[in-house]
Amino acid sequence: MAENIKLTIIHNNDIHGDFLPKEEDGIEKGGISLLSGYVQEQREKNDNVIYAMAGDMFRGSVIDSEYKGLSTIELMNRLMPDVVTIGNHEVDYGLAHLLFIEKCARFPIINANLFIKTNHVRLFNPYREIEKGGIKVLFIGIITDEILASTKGEDIIGSFVDVRAVADEIKVICDTYKTMDTNYTVILSHIGYDKDQELAALLPPEYGVDLIIGGHTHTLLEEPTVVNGIPIVQAGSGSGQIGRWEVEFDPVSREPVNYKWTVDPIDSNTCKHDREVETLLSAYKNETDEKYMAVLTNFRRTLTHPARNMETELGDLFADVMQADSSFDIMVLGSGSLRLPELGPILHLQDLREFFPFDDPLHLVEVTGAQLRRMIAYVMRDEYLTGHTEFYQYSKDFRFVWSQSAHEFKSFTYKGKEITDDQRLKLGLQGYHFNNFESSFNVPISEVAHNRQPRIIAQSCLSIYEELFANMRNVDSHVDGRITVVD
Repeated sequence: MAENIKLTIIHNNDIHGDFLPKEEDGIEKGGISLLSGYVQEQREKNDNVIYAMAGDMFRGSVIDSEYKGLSTIELMNRLMPDVVTIGNHEVDYGLAHLLFIEKCARFPIINANLFIKTNHVRLFNPYREIEKGGIKVLFIGIITDEILASTKGEDIIGSFVDVRAVADEIKVICDTYKTMDTNYTVILSHIGYDKDQELAALLPPEYGVDLIIGGHTHTLLEEPTVVNGIPIVQAGSGSGQIGRWEVEFDPVSREPVNYKWTVDPIDSNTCKHDREVETLLSAYKNETDEKYMAVLTNFRRTLTHPARNMETELGDLFADVMQADSSFDIMVLGSGSLRLPELGPILHLQDLREFFPFDDPLHLVEVTGAQLRRMIAYVMRDEYLTGHTEFYQYSKDFRFVWSQSAHEFKSFTYKGKEITDDQRLKLGLQGYHFNNFESSFNVPISEVAHNRQPRIIAQSCLSIYEELFANMRNVDSHVDGRITVVD
């Protein structure tokens, strides 16, 4: 009797420019060289291996931002993934630049739900079919609705952003491109773990979706989550681990009969270095080191930002630095724009740019006390506990106590006094959060504009931080109760 046909799909997501290894107890963990070594070894051991990536190769490293993703694509060309879907950060350097970068990629990039509004033409191929060992696997790529948040100025771009609409689009792809010879269908998703579950619940068996490989929410699962008979997997973020999906097929029917999923560590104990990748990476690193290793300032100690959905030492510091001597009352700083868990005690220019890579303009908006309460109440809705919604850090004069059980504020103060409904307060907001004001705060920007016309008060948040930190010494920060959650 013939043996089952074995197929392995190795996959990662949200690498975010995590190119350099970290050393712990003499062991190198992660890094693009070891990751490439792992991929090469898997391909050498087994012809039936597919390497897939579920979005967000870009952002998080000064090597990525300095070359606007071109360095990342060149490094990924050495890894040669078999199929990649785009993530929301792939659009950070502009849509036109992304389309240019696609031309530089020597691997296929797919997406089914981004299109040009005028003629409804897709921007990318929606699918990729790959055959290994006589098994044909259909990959379909989808993106989070946050893609539109990064392309607010590009009105010609649209997307099927509702999960139900995405499910309908998957049906179109399956009806059009899936054939009798297709043995396995995989959704390569960058919509987030929660929405992957919503999507799986909407996919009827006749669509024939066998697996969802996810990204965006940086969720490191211990085992597949099965919804509506469809397994969902996601392998955290960065380059320190990789998902490994092993599936067996009946040799006669070509139907899948069983599967196993693990997350393999990427470290110097289990992987070999790819010296060619190291040489290329060193060339980029030498260039950026020369330019960005200047010391800006020192902290008294290492300061932390352990999670985006809580008040943090670095969140308080960065909100305060932006608000000090400014023309507004409260800095409302996007917690997700702070990209590393810690900084210091020496702060290099490179450290700052990797911690805060988003060079947005700074906007001023004026709100009433009643509007601000509605805004922050929406931010503090129960979903914030997952860490997958927008969350904010605030400068020192603004504090609140939020009752999680009652869904109301126990106190809501500015400079120690309770904020009244008719009180006017000027807020500083990064460009991304201003452009997505209504989706972030559930208050129309048109309503706020009645108070005072919003305006740009600085062209570059990053430049402000560079200038101000360069003139500070022995910097310290402590969590001091600006965000207090009770019950």
